[in-house]
Amino acid sequence: MPSLCFLQRGVWRAGLGSGIPQVALCIEEPERSADFLKIGPLLMRCGLWSLASFCLFPLGREGPVVFIGATLVWLLRRYLRAPLAQLSAPLLYAAAGGAGLAAGFNSPLVGVVFAAEDLMQRLNMPLLWAGLAIVLPAALVAAGGGEAMFAYGIIPGNLDQWKQISFGLPLGLMGGLLGALFSGMVLRATKLLQPIALLKPLRVGLLLGGALVLLAAISGGRAYGDGSAVLLDLVSRGGSINNLQGISTLVGRLLGPVLALGVGIPGGLIDPALAIGGVAGSILMPLLGQQDPLLGMAIGMGAGLAGATQLPLFSILFAMRLCGDQQLLPGLIIASALAAMVSRSLQPQPIYHGLTALFEARLGEGYLKSAATIEEDEDHSRASQSDQR
Repeated sequence: MPSLCFLQRGVWRAGLGSGIPQVALCIEEPERSADFLKIGPLLMRCGLWSLASFCLFPLGREGPVVFIGATLVWLLRRYLRAPLAQLSAPLLYAAAGGAGLAAGFNSPLVGVVFAAEDLMQRLNMPLLWAGLAIVLPAALVAAGGGEAMFAYGIIPGNLDQWKQISFGLPLGLMGGLLGALFSGMVLRATKLLQPIALLKPLRVGLLLGGALVLLAAISGGRAYGDGSAVLLDLVSRGGSINNLQGISTLVGRLLGPVLALGVGIPGGLIDPALAIGGVAGSILMPLLGQQDPLLGMAIGMGAGLAGATQLPLFSILFAMRLCGDQQLLPGLIIASALAAMVSRSLQPQPIYHGLTALFEARLGEGYLKSAATIEEDEDHSRASQSDQR
């Protein structure tokens, strides 16, 4: 953690943050693309994320991969003059960001829905056609060494639609509460920790690194990694997990990503949110008197993701894609929709929009100044205070 904080404070400063706020800002104001969508920030962000992933930080991947897609459009703009003239830069940035996500998760349709539901915040025919044209080749290329077709296999469960709906209500409520808590903590940690980490990277890095190690120890190592290993372990054991182990895992999966994302390490919250929802669903099902924890895990993943992102359609398709069974659709629909509604009532600002607003506000405050300039300003401020005294 200290080395990553030092890197993003100094030579890799332009790689700070997930990358989605920069893409969202370029979609809103295309004239700012030259400031953010460059090869330098792309390499820095990928380097920071790769180091963090190698160290098993509890981070997802959507931020860097969305940034890669949008940046490639900007870098190839000379060769995309005709599409840019017909479709507009914002639409192509959104479609390319969705293609990056599709490649990262080997999920083409999910990439199109993310581009529409979050990046553009609307679905229109030009975006649909452009998105499909871009995301399918991206997913096919990435499929060679990327994620499996069904990441967690075909998850069996009770396929009775009314039972799924009855389970979906408490699972959706749970997903909304945990998702709002998770996204709210990420926003507040980003607001609080990033400025401190830029000024005092060693202290903050050591403190938060120690906290991550402690969380991992408490959770039996389940706080490490993006969360997919935890879900695969649950599937291999039929979804069963004892309450003490489940609660410690849930705490680790909630707090670990908050600490890493809060200091600006590039990554994402999709994988952690899926793990939070899946673990919580496995814990909740026995408490409801049901002996089908795998069904709770499958529907819980969609609810946890919808609660964290407030993107219900995206979450439904993503969870169904990971679990490999469209017959889970009734439970996923009710749980994801309810989770998004509950989360929105508790956390009015969706996480990606909140991070974008925070990033834009800090631009006006000199947030992108060099670390040396920040230290000079701090020294001048201290000298001024001393003179006043």
